[in-house]
Amino acid sequence: MSSSEMSSSEMSSSEMSSSEMSSDLTALLVSLQLADSAFPIGMYTMSHGLEGFAQSGLLDDVSVDDLLADLLVAVVGPGDATALAHAHAAALAGDPDAVVAIDHLLFASKLSAELRAASVRSGRQLIGLAVDLFDSPAVHEHATRIRAKATPGCQAVVSAVCHAAAGSTAAHAVAGDLFAFANSFVGASLRLRLTDHRGAQVTLRRAAPVIESVTLAALDRSLDDLGGFAPLVDIASATHERADARLFAS
Repeated sequence: MSSSEMSSSEMSSSEMSSSEMSSDLTALLVSLQLADSAFPIGMYTMSHGLEGFAQSGLLDDVSVDDLLADLLVAVVGPGDATALAHAHAAALAGDPDAVVAIDHLLFASKLSAELRAASVRSGRQLIGLAVDLFDSPAVHEHATRIRAKATPGCQAVVSAVCHAAAGSTAAHAVAGDLFAFANSFVGASLRLRLTDHRGAQVTLRRAAPVIESVTLAALDRSLDDLGGFAPLVDIASATHERADARLFAS
């Protein structure tokens, strides 16, 4: 059949598929941009507790790979990833009040002062960029609430609003944010000389199945169960807050 003989329904179907693919690729590109280690929201200033572990000698009996996996499973997954999944759903539903409620809940769940501060600092930098990157009323409204100090502005919740505005699925949004965390973590391990560039990439690859399982768990977790439990992370962070010398903010 020639192209001129193609039925209108077939042409419509073809155009729809092309449109859907374009939308999916746009969302993918946004996810890649937000997960890039060069994205300027201050992630390079954070070690996510790694420096505190190193200073306290707690890395003697655990590898960087194992610590990253533990943080993803016990801290980031039940905390930030779960909040992101629910905030993403609320943003898609057009419920900014629910987004703010989740933001307050996530902020309150972070026991360490420096981890709370780091999350809010990154979130505020992200929303400052987001108003230029996304032509979205939801992004602009969330930015207004953060500027008015009506909501803390945790990074994971801001990320959820951005991903929703870009049309990313919840799974891609959560997985992308978890990868950004892992990428930042291995970057810190490089600067602390706990690994080399090849080792960092091996660590990231080994973290992939962990990120996948943590993503699925976050998507299935109730908001009532938000919050991780990792006492050694809290202790290391509290020690790091009072360290005489620090390379990282967290």
